[in-house]
Amino acid sequence: MAAKRRRPYHPPVLSDWLPPLAGPPGYIMGATGVQGFGTADYFVAQIPCATAREIIRREHYSHSVVNNSYVNLGVFLEGAIVGVLQWGYALNPARADKVVANTTQGQYLELNRMFLSDDAPRNSESRAISYALKYIRRACPSVAWVQSYADERCQGLGVVYQACSFLYLGFHESPFYELDGEVYHKLLVTAHLKSGKRGAYLRANLDRAKLHKLRQFRYVRFLKTDWIKRLRMPILPYPKRQPD
Repeated sequence: MAAKRRRPYHPPVLSDWLPPLAGPPGYIMGATGVQGFGTADYFVAQIPCATAREIIRREHYSHSVVNNSYVNLGVFLEGAIVGVLQWGYALNPARADKVVANTTQGQYLELNRMFLSDDAPRNSESRAISYALKYIRRACPSVAWVQSYADERCQGLGVVYQACSFLYLGFHESPFYELDGEVYHKLLVTAHLKSGKRGAYLRANLDRAKLHKLRQFRYVRFLKTDWIKRLRMPILPYPKRQPD
């Protein structure tokens, strides 16, 4: 029954898969279709949503998940999971058309959460994103473009996206609260029904929270290159860290 409720633009249903054999990067197949992409020593592949959320809640700096995620990829190094990439709708799905004209659901994905262990070798993030995009091309063929944000909360300007040839579209400032060493988006103050324990804790202790305005740097990558002419926003030079 669950398969019947899946959107037509979702990836194939998670099924059993085997790690790739030695050789060049390639697709990992299962009974229901493509399940991942990579090499024997390093690959991305579908994992259960519950597993992805558990790892993100435990390891990601936000300690929170985006419920809109529907592509859950584990990052595997020598057979052990060392990271997670969760892709799905944007925070405000209706605004996708404001970025790329005539975009509808199923034609874009946002990288909602990414975590990679410090045990992973250098350049693992860009390699994981590259493999994930190859997987998405095959698993979600309606997706024409993807976007992600580099978050000033973790002192990032988006170097990993620059290495993956994403286009930079500028930044916007978002309000965040800092409370007891944790950072909370201001939306949790009003999102009473869906914010769970984190939102409830923030609202109960709002008088102790400190408000910050932090930058979020927007990056996009076109999987269907002819769609670039629909881009509504100017392409800007990559931001660089200024010397102290």
